[in-house]
Amino acid sequence: MSNNLEKDGAAVQSVDRALSILKLLARHGELGISEIAAHLEVHRSTAFRLIMTAEMHELVEQTADRGKYRLGVGVLRLAGATTARLDVVRESRTIGEKLAAAVGETVNIAILDRDAVLYVDQMAGPSALQTYNWAGRRVAAHATSNGKVLLAHAPVERLEKLAAGPLESFTERTVTDAQRLGEELDDVRGCGYAIAADELEIGLTAVAAPIWNVEGTVVASMSVSGPTFRLPAERLPGVAEQVVAAAKQVSSRLGWHGNENGRALTG
Repeated sequence: MSNNLEKDGAAVQSVDRALSILKLLARHGELGISEIAAHLEVHRSTAFRLIMTAEMHELVEQTADRGKYRLGVGVLRLAGATTARLDVVRESRTIGEKLAAAVGETVNIAILDRDAVLYVDQMAGPSALQTYNWAGRRVAAHATSNGKVLLAHAPVERLEKLAAGPLESFTERTVTDAQRLGEELDDVRGCGYAIAADELEIGLTAVAAPIWNVEGTVVASMSVSGPTFRLPAERLPGVAEQVVAAAKQVSSRLGWHGNENGRALTG
């Protein structure tokens, strides 16, 4: 037990030092190994190992003279992803609240996070009493309307990777056949929205549409979800029309002008 605690402590210390290096470079711009070691009060070899690890992840890079280090493009990618997510949440909030009020059900904003859907915001409608809070939850992409929208516009390699593994079954309605899922994603691209009825949970139905950014790529999805008895099949086309319209409003606020490229950048 003591060995495990010592290893955990060393790992935490390494993370702390690595983050301290990023802060130092942000403050000073460029620093050499000896300077970083002095700031951290560690041996030069320790600072070098930390820098090499950060450089491997492109969080730092060497300057042209190979003597000093500065923040790398990996930091910019992380910052850009966070900014994009915050932009989507900010621009969708008012529109989502209006949609939730009009439909009477819960509205969610989601992004693709590796092989799952990450819910980043939620607006509850008047009919959604004691609604489940989806914000912050990761869910299997193939079993949700948001996931199907995002997968429909995801890079081909991501779909191939998903299809290569088993698709988990959550209910008897969950699509677990890769070929059938591919056909559904084709339909999603064609009609502009996705439906998942009783696929993640029995009694839960959702309709989702894509949110595009200025570059014409899908960065998120917007959905309406509620009890299946309140969202029966005959009501879904009308709800889908409202969701698509609201998602396009958000897309417009992000600078989209109808120039779809059909690729998701997030996750």
